[in-house]
Amino acid sequence: MASLNVGNLGEYLREQRRAAQLSLRQLADATGVSNPYLSQIERGLRKPSADVLQQVAKALRISAETLYVRAGILDEREREELETRAVILADPSINERQKNVLLQIYDSFRRENGFVPGPDADANADGGAGPRKDAEPRKDAEPRKDAEPRKDAGPRKGDDAGADATEDQDPHS
Repeated sequence: MASLNVGNLGEYLREQRRAAQLSLRQLADATGVSNPYLSQIERGLRKPSADVLQQVAKALRISAETLYVRAGILDEREREELETRAVILADPSINERQKNVLLQIYDSFRRENGFVPGPDADANADGGAGPRKDAEPRKDAEPRKDAEPRKDAGPRKGDDAGADATEDQDPHS
C-alpha cells in the first residue's frame, strides 16, 4: 500500500499515544477502532474519517480540531476559530446570553478584519441555534445572585424600577 498524503498525522498520533503511555491495543480498546486500522493510520497508509479522529482525540485527551488540521480536513484558521468558540462556550463564569453576545462581537470583529465566520458560527455547544441577530435578552432570566448592582447606571428598560420610572429617562434633563 502506498503512503497517503495526510501530513504528519500518523507520526503525530504515534507521539501522542506514546506520551499518553498507551499501547496501540489500549488505544484501540479506548476508541472502539480496530488495532490494525489504527496501525495503518499511524503508518500513513489510511486516511481516517473525522469520526475516527474524534474518537482518537477523546481517548488521547487532545484537540480533535488539531487532528482535523493535520489530516487536511480542516484549515488552520478554521481550527483557531473553532477553538476560540469552544473556549467561550465552555466558560462556566459567564451565562448563555453573555456567551452569545461575546460570540456576536467576535464575529463582527472577524468580519471587520476581512474574515468570514465559519459554517459553525451560529452553532451552540449543544448543537442548537446560536446567537441570532434579532434576538433580545430574555426578560424572564433570573438575575445573578453574585452580581453587584451597577452604580453608574439608573433604571434601565425592563428593570423593576418602580412606578415612577419612565422608559426613556434622560439623566441630563
